[in-house]
Amino acid sequence: MVFSFNNSLRTYSVTDYTGSTSEVIIPSMYKGYPVTSIGNYAFYNCTSLTSVVITDSVTSIGAHAFYKCTSLTSVVIPDSVMSIGEYAFELCYSLTSMVIPNSVTSIGNYAFYNCTSLTSVVIPDSVTSIGAHAFDKCTSLTSVVIPDTVTSIGGSAFEGCTSLTSVKIPDSVTSIGNFAFSGCTSLTSVVIGNGVTSIGNAAFSGCTGLTSVVIGNGVTSIESFAFHGCTSLTNVVIGNGVTSIGDRAFYGCSSLTSVTFENPNGWWYSESYYATSGTSISSSDLANASTAATYLKETYCSYNWKRS
Repeated sequence: MVFSFNNSLRTYSVTDYTGSTSEVIIPSMYKGYPVTSIGNYAFYNCTSLTSVVITDSVTSIGAHAFYKCTSLTSVVIPDSVMSIGEYAFELCYSLTSMVIPNSVTSIGNYAFYNCTSLTSVVIPDSVTSIGAHAFDKCTSLTSVVIPDTVTSIGGSAFEGCTSLTSVKIPDSVTSIGNFAFSGCTSLTSVVIGNGVTSIGNAAFSGCTGLTSVVIGNGVTSIESFAFHGCTSLTNVVIGNGVTSIGDRAFYGCSSLTSVTFENPNGWWYSESYYATSGTSISSSDLANASTAATYLKETYCSYNWKRS
């Protein structure tokens, strides 16, 4: 194990591991000084590594720190760690579970990307952001609890999590990124909190098991292809705050029979996303849940909808 000394902070960082042992304990002290970080690429491609114990002097796990540690099944992260860097555990195919301590405030982009054996994740109340692609392609992940401290879910954060069955997005979240839950084919229900203002492009596209969606009153925009190809989706409630629905947002939702507009007044459509006016849609038609469903999935699905 190679250590690098930070003279200004008087601390050490683990910068490289060249051993072949299967179990590693990162020490709290080295040459009389604390070990406070696991550096970028520190355990990169250590394919024999099966378990790691990180001592409570460590405050950060760097980018690519355990990238492609394909035999790694167990990691103990102490409460001292505040950040998990980008790509930190990417391609750790054997990692089955992860408890993220209460000290962590951010989960970096691609942090657990393609951890195909990961079945459960506990995200603590300290986390405020889940990075883009953070759990992308975690195909064994069945459940995730997003705490009410999280304010943003990055693009493709849970894309391709084909075993994920349900998700509740708390009121604290203000944005759901593009493709955030795209391809989550086992997802059956979604509750989108009132704090969310925008549902990104293709955020739930291809969620073929999704049967119902409740869109909170804080949402103002549903972007293009947001629920594209959700073939089992039967009913949708569109909250009072929605003023924009992108083209093909519900395209391919062949089972959609009921759409409830909490405010059916003032809607119009246009081919251009940037248009400021267009062809009006009858409020009486949109007040009819069956007709509204037909309009969204078929009749006017290729247009951008706005509400004045």
